[in-house]
Amino acid sequence: MPDLNTAFISLGSNIQPAHNLARAVSLLRQQADVLAVSHAYRTPPQGFHDQADFLNCAVQLRTPLTPFALKHEVLAQIERELKRVRDPNNKNAPRTIDLDISLWNNDILDYGEKPWHIPDPDILRFAHVAVPLAEIAPDYLHPLDGHTLAHIAARFADAYFEKIPLPLT
Repeated sequence: MPDLNTAFISLGSNIQPAHNLARAVSLLRQQADVLAVSHAYRTPPQGFHDQADFLNCAVQLRTPLTPFALKHEVLAQIERELKRVRDPNNKNAPRTIDLDISLWNNDILDYGEKPWHIPDPDILRFAHVAVPLAEIAPDYLHPLDGHTLAHIAARFADAYFEKIPLPLT
């Protein structure tokens, strides 16, 4: 049996967000062993403000895949299935779903063509990433920062976010 990796996925949507987050979590369950799902949090958009608020959540899962394979074979497929459209002129445009690997085991790495970074730098920059992750893994130590996710999320105590009761689990 292959070694299993623990991954933390950050999800966001502001187009039919309740439906799309629930559907994305359901699709993740078909592809991996989902260990935990946070509540959804309503947060204001970043970068491009003339759009609806987002709902964000986080999922902890186990997978035998590599980060590259998870991103391309699972997360990208879910984004396609939920009709994610990428605006080449606005990386912060509205979206049906956005799925990003935020943490991978306790690793620090770059992967893929962008490249993508693990841990995701947005954990330290935005409440919409840090708060849901801290809900499901408060004692997880950030591999670069050295603080727990709960400590990192507490830095955003003044940020606007609202816990939304959605049936994501």
